[in-house]
Amino acid sequence: MATARKPIHKHLYFWVLVSIVLGVVVGYAFPAQASGMKWLADLFVALVKVVIAPTIFCTVVVGIAGLGNLAKAGGLALRTILYFTAMTALALTIGLLVVNLVQPGHHGPPIPINDEAAAKTLAEAKTAETGVTGFVLSLVPKSFVGAFTDGQLIQVLLVAVLVAVAVGGMGRAGERVVSALDTVAKVMFGVIRIVMYAAPVGAFGGIAYTIGKFGGTILGKLAWLMGSFYATCLLFVLVVLGGVALGAGFSIIKLLRYLKDELLIVLGTSSSESVLPRMLVKLEAAGADRSVVGLTIPTGYSFNLDGTCIYLTMGAIFIAQATGHDVGLGTQIGLLLFMLLASKGAAGVTGAGLVTLAASLTAFEANSAIPAVGIALIVGIDRFMSEARAITNVIGNGVGTLVVARWQGQLDRDRLKEVLNDPSRVDVDHLLDRRDGAEPEAERDFHPSGVSSRTTA
Repeated sequence: MATARKPIHKHLYFWVLVSIVLGVVVGYAFPAQASGMKWLADLFVALVKVVIAPTIFCTVVVGIAGLGNLAKAGGLALRTILYFTAMTALALTIGLLVVNLVQPGHHGPPIPINDEAAAKTLAEAKTAETGVTGFVLSLVPKSFVGAFTDGQLIQVLLVAVLVAVAVGGMGRAGERVVSALDTVAKVMFGVIRIVMYAAPVGAFGGIAYTIGKFGGTILGKLAWLMGSFYATCLLFVLVVLGGVALGAGFSIIKLLRYLKDELLIVLGTSSSESVLPRMLVKLEAAGADRSVVGLTIPTGYSFNLDGTCIYLTMGAIFIAQATGHDVGLGTQIGLLLFMLLASKGAAGVTGAGLVTLAASLTAFEANSAIPAVGIALIVGIDRFMSEARAITNVIGNGVGTLVVARWQGQLDRDRLKEVLNDPSRVDVDHLLDRRDGAEPEAERDFHPSGVSSRTTA
């Protein structure tokens, strides 16, 4: 028996891949026109962000209510934070080791300085609270509604947890609240299914803009930094996350194949948020319990930014090397510990990687030899590095969710093996149909788990 497969042209990843190729061609052939196409990617990401906050809120409240008791929810939250903190520290350390080993700042010709863009980034960095104070302040929204309008997932998560605790103490009345929020979540997933049709357009605009705006000249001048950063992200995914995945009983290569649609969308849009709703659905379909997915994925988007952490340490030491400053081991360790919190305190800032780096350098400048104005050296290629950051962040959160689910004893390992061996058994569009309350077509039979059972001889 073999699973029936859809024609390749009916898969989202096919059209996203085609759009990326077209974007590259248009970027090189018509750079002037392509440099004005960023709005296509921004529009798609904005459409996704419209539904992210209410989807996360409803999913977290319903998920925690589904755990049955607050002690179990607390245990899940503790395991999630412990895992994410360990992986964040590891990512920062690996970035620090590689940049000291490769020393990209000591290679290549003089680097072009973009003073105007650097000044703008530093201005944004001054408004981004970092460190312990910034982290704590970033948790609390200015108002209940502000959690949904300011675009910071960590605030939505806090409000959702507080509401879930309150609802849990309401008895039977709370069950009606959970049922209502579950209905709202279904509506949001229906909207997501519609919005994802625009993913190829967003990917096309994002890639065309990147190639048309920056071209290949600046890439050659910063090839050492970009090459070492991409290699480090690849090393982290295949070796570190691959080892963690192997210990949890699944293959990182098979997981990457399963998430190929999402990774291509992130590549095109440079935004990990553009696939957050799809990650919720796909990881649940892969065997992770809905309550675990609903809490772990949103938390990971603030607490588990592996790619961003690699970028922070590599970017900081690269600036020191390129400007001729020597940074001692003790100072580097202090910077690492500072960035462990800084990466979370500014998680909701637009362009979080570059802004957080600038904010960290500004705040830590008195204790190090790294000039904050050195951010001008890499601001021009930040867009090219953002793709690797975002992709690494998504993969890290995918692995983390499955690992925490197994640690929690809420991972269907048989279903995970089945789905990773044959990703075509999961059709996200039809899973979203089920989540938004629509009935699947008669010829498409589904298991309760959301995995297609339609087979042919």
